[in-house]
Formats: sequence, C-alpha cells, structure tokens
Amino acid sequence: MKNYLVKYLGKGTAVPVVPSVSHIWWSWLGALVAIGAIAWLSDQAGAPFFMAPFGASCVLVFGVPNSPLAQPRSLVLGHLLAALVGLVVLELFGADWFAMGVAVATAIALMQLTRTLHAPAGATPLVVMLEGADWTFIFTPVLSGALVILCVGLITNNLSRNRSYPEYW
Repeated sequence: MKNYLVKYLGKGTAVPVVPSVSHIWWSWLGALVAIGAIAWLSDQAGAPFFMAPFGASCVLVFGVPNSPLAQPRSLVLGHLLAALVGLVVLELFGADWFAMGVAVATAIALMQLTRTLHAPAGATPLVVMLEGADWTFIFTPVLSGALVILCVGLITNNLSRNRSYPEYW
C-alpha cells in the first residue's frame, strides 16, 4: 500500500520554466486572432461557428504547438470524431449521465486508436449532448471552427523564427 501512495508525491521533476516573452507573445496573438475570427464569422453568418472547447484548442495550438495533441490531425480529426461519437450516443441513448460518460470515454478511446488525441475534443461530445445538437453540428461549428484555428495556427506559429508548426500532419 505504501508503494502505491508514493505515486501521489510526484516524481520530483522540476516545474517547467516560464516560456520566453516571444513565445508568450505569439501564443497570445494566435489565440486572439483565432478566437476573434471564429466569433466574427459567427456574427457575420448568424450561425454558431463557436464552441467552448475551441478556447482549450488554442491553448494547445498556440501555447504548445509542438505537442502531439496540438497537431493538425489531432485538432481537426479529434474534434470531428468526438462530435460524431456525441451525436451517435445522443441518438441511441439520449443525454443522461451514463450516456455522457460513454460518449467521452468512447471519444477518448477512438482518438487514441486513430492517433488523433486532442484533449479539448474530450469536451465536444458533452457540448453535442447538452445542446441537443443535430448532424449539422459536425460542419458548423466543429469543422469550420477547427479549420479556422488550424489556418491561424499555420500562419502565426510560422511567422516567428523560433516556432514551427506543424510537426506532422
């Protein structure tokens, strides 16, 4: 039992260093442009291009662009796959507590199997279920918003000499 409890103390690894001012600046600018563009598109189209998990997607794409969780395949396909799972579970079981657990767990498993793990996409099935979304949700806001973040990520992350995005597709 004692050996098990030791795991909760952590490995003693140092806290990560504060990123450079340049890194913080480009992260800030990318998130500002991406979320601003999605919100502007929503206003112009009178349609929801926005969902809350996109804020967390920006943390990854702009804050840690080299992370496997931030790569284009994970950003776009992770959200799409999670939305699809949310829609299927909603159709089959409704939106009760157990169905929500099944949807998130299934989305995680499928993202792992397809190498598209994107942490913010774990919330996408919940958004689908809580909103009672229909099948158009896959295109707007999921695909459209993820593509805006991707395009802004490609531009802003590569404007800096010290950043490069993506690591892979």
